[in-house]
This record gives sequence, structure tokens and C-alpha cells, in this order.
Amino acid sequence: MTRKIILDLAVTLDGFIEGKQGEIDWCIMDPEMEFNHFLAQIDTILYGRKSYDLWGQFTPGLEHADSEKEFWEQVHSKEKYVFSRTQKGTDHKAIFINDRILEKVNELKNKPGKDIWLYGGASLITTFIRLGLVDEFRLSVHPVVLGEGKPLFADIKQRLNLKMVNTRTFSSGVVQLIYHFDGD
Repeated sequence: MTRKIILDLAVTLDGFIEGKQGEIDWCIMDPEMEFNHFLAQIDTILYGRKSYDLWGQFTPGLEHADSEKEFWEQVHSKEKYVFSRTQKGTDHKAIFINDRILEKVNELKNKPGKDIWLYGGASLITTFIRLGLVDEFRLSVHPVVLGEGKPLFADIKQRLNLKMVNTRTFSSGVVQLIYHFDGD
């Protein structure tokens, strides 16, 4: 059985994944969402280069809660792949992929292991959607409207038929929607 590529992402009600200045301060870290269960389901994370530079090696400071430190420790224990047109090789924390994305991702999917988290950013997500590589969309819709920012679905030219798998509502106001790609 092949591993699934899961796009797990926070999004605003009006469809943005970050604000105009790249801000994500609207994102609620809701313990009810049990994100550690999701992290236990994956063993690999896929990043675009900008997202990797921002978050791929992020270390929480002393002021952060222990739960946040544990979260980042779990994230950093995963195998990481970074999609970049410019950076090559490895930096001892990640493997860089520069070309033949479809072929290399399908090789990854067919390797033994757990599921794969497509972390982002926006252009990598668009590329994966265009190539039909996203198996599951796990969108956590946050109760905020930004009005402007970076949209989740940019430059998608074809219709995606999705099948609703699950919905969960949390006391924070976040609603998690889980869809599988229908393939039709």
C-alpha cells in the first residue's frame, strides 16, 4: 500500500494561509485538535524552500510552552525533503529536490513508511495539486477573516472532486475538514 500525501494546513474563513505580511498570528494552537496524533501518523515532511527556511529548523525559545517545544521536537524528528530550484544536496537536516518532482514524490510514496505531510508553502501546494499528488486535504478553518493575504488555492486551473471523510468542530471555533482526493 502506498503512503498518502496529506496537506494539513490552517486556513482563514476567507481562504488565506497567511496574512499580507506573512503573519500567522491568527492561527490557534488548539490542544483539543490533538496534533500529536497527526504527527504520529507521518514520518516525512515536504517543504518549499521558503517554508523550510522559516519553519523547517525553527527552535522555540524559553518563553514557549512545553507543549510547543514537544511539538517542534516531534516535527524535527521526521525525515524532511525541501523542493527548491536553487538549493541542492543536503544540509544534514533535509534532502533537497530540484527536478522530476512527480517521479521523485511517487518514489517516496512507494517507499515503506508512514504517511507524508505536505507542509507547504503555497506554490509547492499548487504544484502538488496540479500534479495530482495530494491524497488528503486536512484543512483547519480558523474563525477569522483577513481580507487579504496569501490564498490557499492559487492558480489551480482544473476542478478537484473531493470526498468528505470527516469534520470536527472545536471549542476554539476551529473547524477541521478532511477530504480525500476523488481522482475524477
